[in-house]
Amino acid sequence: MNEEIKYSGSCFCGDVQFELNGNPELMAHCHCDSCRHWSAGPVSAFTLWKPENITITKGEDGIGVFNKTPGSARKWCETCGGHLFIDHPSMGLVDIPAVIIKDFPFKAAIHVNYQETVHPMADGLPKFKDLPSEAGGSGEELPE
Repeated sequence: MNEEIKYSGSCFCGDVQFELNGNPELMAHCHCDSCRHWSAGPVSAFTLWKPENITITKGEDGIGVFNKTPGSARKWCETCGGHLFIDHPSMGLVDIPAVIIKDFPFKAAIHVNYQETVHPMADGLPKFKDLPSEAGGSGEELPE
């Protein structure tokens, strides 16, 4: 019997809830200024999902949107301000902060935008100056 993997998550207050099916396409740490400000932390632990693997189960009408750039739409709960998703239409993926997925076994594979780090992390993972070449970046890796 092959049961599909499912996860659930929500905003801070629980007014917006969602389910995730399967596994993310990537789990990583982002060190860019934009993600640090959005996450209010020195590094952002993110997961990338195909949109078809995400289902809003409660509170869809309470989701606010802000477009800092044409390439991303940041979404949050309008009740509590809790962060939910970042849509990346050009990539065909949705970024969900790992911390809001209940009981999620986060295991980063890489670091991106490491040239902007304010919190160096010696963990043996590849540290990309910007993004891997497959994602439109230089593909250049930086030392720990």
